Amino acid sequence: MNKIYSKKITDNEETGNIFWTTMSDLMLGLAIIFIMLFVIAMTGFSQQSINQQKMKIEMSKQIEAALKESNIDVKINKMTGDLEIPAAALFDLNSSVLTTQGKDLLSKLAPIYINTIFSNENISKDIENIAVEGHTDSQTFSGVKSPDEQFIKNMDLSLRRANSVAAYILKTNYDKKNASAFRKIIVVEGKSYNEPILVNGKEDYTKSRRVEIKLKVKNWNVASAFGLKI
Repeated sequence: MNKIYSKKITDNEETGNIFWTTMSDLMLGLAIIFIMLFVIAMTGFSQQSINQQKMKIEMSKQIEAALKESNIDVKINKMTGDLEIPAAALFDLNSSVLTTQGKDLLSKLAPIYINTIFSNENISKDIENIAVEGHTDSQTFSGVKSPDEQFIKNMDLSLRRANSVAAYILKTNYDKKNASAFRKIIVVEGKSYNEPILVNGKEDYTKSRRVEIKLKVKNWNVASAFGLKI
């Protein structure tokens, strides 16, 4: 009886060992697969980012060339295609009402910018938003009694200016077949004086007062690489 009982224990132990060995192999296999997929995804992520940046640079060149051809003098970031327009070219001091000069500028600039972006499907399909940002300088308004009040007054001015620019852009003569898509991605932001332009370590008030038009593309991550929604 002792021998039979001992034999049964040995069989159970062997069965248990086989089970855990099988599970270990399975977990190891899954880990290897996960690592391989992760490497593939990250490689794809890097390549996608590189491709997006190349396309944005090429788009920036196209926009810059078209603006120069139309004698439109605005600052463009050659890496991102972002535009920077001095506030003085659009508004009177402390005003958010577009001047005649400002309207003329936007009437020429906006169609070039929008049409160029939407002509490149590889860029337009990945656009998260086009942000119109208003920026002010940090000089104090007369009669302001606190830093908070100063900040809010500048926030209000910067937001109203950005909204005026966005509203007028929508009225310009860009290709209206892109109107619906454009309305879905355009956003308006007021930055107050949070992002000043510094020259030799000091704020350049004139340069700080500006409106920027920024293109932001969608993030391409590991989840999107596998078609997952998170």
